[in-house]
Amino acid sequence: MKIQRSSGILMPIFSLPSPYGIGTLGKAAYEFIDFLAAAGQSWWQILPVGPTSYGDSPYQSFSTFAGNPYFVDPDMLLEDGLLEENDLRDTDRGYTDGYVDYEKLYNSRFDLLRRAAERGAERDREELRAFAEENASWLHDYALFMALKNHFGMKAWTEWEDDGIRLHEPDAVEEWRRRLRADVEFFEYVQLLFFRQWKALRSYASEKGIGIIGDLPIYVALDSADVWANPGHFMLDENNMPTEVAGCPPDYFSEDGQLWGNPLYRWDRMREDGYGWWIRRIDGNAKLYDVLRIDHFRGFESYWAIPADSETAKNGRWVKGPGMDLVGRLTSWFSNVSFIAEDLGFMTPEVRELLRDSGLPGMKVLEFAFDAREPSDYLPHNYTENCVCYVGTHDNSPVMAWLGEAEPEDIAFAGRYLNLSESEGLGWGIIRGGMSSVAALFVAQLQDYLELGEESRINTPGTLGSNWQWRMRKGDITPKLTERIAEITERYGRSNTAGQKRDRNC
Repeated sequence: MKIQRSSGILMPIFSLPSPYGIGTLGKAAYEFIDFLAAAGQSWWQILPVGPTSYGDSPYQSFSTFAGNPYFVDPDMLLEDGLLEENDLRDTDRGYTDGYVDYEKLYNSRFDLLRRAAERGAERDREELRAFAEENASWLHDYALFMALKNHFGMKAWTEWEDDGIRLHEPDAVEEWRRRLRADVEFFEYVQLLFFRQWKALRSYASEKGIGIIGDLPIYVALDSADVWANPGHFMLDENNMPTEVAGCPPDYFSEDGQLWGNPLYRWDRMREDGYGWWIRRIDGNAKLYDVLRIDHFRGFESYWAIPADSETAKNGRWVKGPGMDLVGRLTSWFSNVSFIAEDLGFMTPEVRELLRDSGLPGMKVLEFAFDAREPSDYLPHNYTENCVCYVGTHDNSPVMAWLGEAEPEDIAFAGRYLNLSESEGLGWGIIRGGMSSVAALFVAQLQDYLELGEESRINTPGTLGSNWQWRMRKGDITPKLTERIAEITERYGRSNTAGQKRDRNC
């Protein structure tokens, strides 16, 4: 499926407004889709929607297949008869407006979901049975993994005191599944709730002509059901501890590089069954999204392998990845799914060759374009149609913050190149530069349209403590803003004017 000339907005689910401390799949999500349609947009790009673990990052999830329980909307559970008004009144709503308090969510949200499960698990038993059967390749392992984490005080599985279950030995798995049966069923039921709400939301988006662009991290978290249940797929020793981990070398973001800590894949073993785990992974994500952005695409060509005991990413080494042997299988197997290759970072001729051979659109980031010292491939006159232009990604500052922190000579260069003016608005001028480019798809963060500053940044790579927290405030999106976005989208031939159901098979 080729992406036609269009535009979209990057906005994480967790950043939506709601009275429950975090964005959900409820009313605000539907209203955001209405806004996208009214603004002439075709796409809603989001971040990974899995249950978050280390550092609250959506890129460090307990499962690459599961949905985040925090996104299950309490008001929709009330409408479905799974909660009562008293349940919501008892829920602590004293959340700080404007950002996510993950500790408060952790201490309160699962109690609410357990009340829903107490009312609904028996009522929905047949639906749950069918859901579990359809998702058997991951659901049972994930639910047991979460029940075990509860039992062991939320410790990482590498620290569980029982060696048998820590090493995922079959007899131990069956014994613990029996012992923790009630909790296992709870976590399976929560996934039914998530996917039920997600399916309804995606259907509504389709009716409005809005496609959803999802984000697929190339790696999975060490503390995940994926690694615990499939240790043979990863670079682990005889005790299932990582020998080398993922990251990237020193770059624009960090002079020490980025030490992600994800276990690396045993590509040789994955190749033996035709990359079945990857095919199942893409198949699961294709049920969620219309387009998949593959994060850190360059890792398929070569990846940065860091000794597991390293304190920084400086001492890593480049190792060859599976290349077109994997990428070609995925694109041919899922011919009805569009992919975007996140090809940022350290580029080599080999990575560029892989991108060309794959035929996938790469990414162009305007905030990287205006280096006054040397020419940049990210300048719009260098684009081809087969690319996606971003003002900035979730790892970048919103454009107004970038305008305040970039080198003066770079800002001056951008001003000359794009004919920026105070009367138009400097941020809007950069948006215009992307909208008017030949790139098939243009994406801006919502914060760029809202003209917000550094306080609204989603993530600063290599840091912990203040990421993944920003939330839009109710009322930020106005009719005037919607009209202005619609006008510039229409002006540059990107408007979704059909208003018809999106054909996912085109």
